[in-house]
Amino acid sequence: MPKITYIEYNGKSHQIDVANGLTVMEGAVQNNIPGIDADCGGSMACATCHVYVKEDWFNKLPIKENGEEDMIDMAFEPNKFSRLSCQLTVSDEIDGLVVQLPKKQA
Repeated sequence: MPKITYIEYNGKSHQIDVANGLTVMEGAVQNNIPGIDADCGGSMACATCHVYVKEDWFNKLPIKENGEEDMIDMAFEPNKFSRLSCQLTVSDEIDGLVVQLPKKQA
């Protein structure tokens, strides 16, 4: 199973095994990672699963769809490395992915 590292705003790190086919958001929710609210359940209708992808991983991920970009505009303090974790599907190709959680969700 791929390992995903979630780093809370306070610096606390959680390295979790997440099954292929789940999203990075689902991995966080199923493992009670604080800082990802996932209010819409992954339907890309909110920005409460916003994460910052570590720079060395950002270009290895699929390109953002227009809808994701629109939702990120509503997130708390988005930056050029912002993604919605509900749009990142876990696979062997992203084994080792590191995401940082924002200070708060929108």
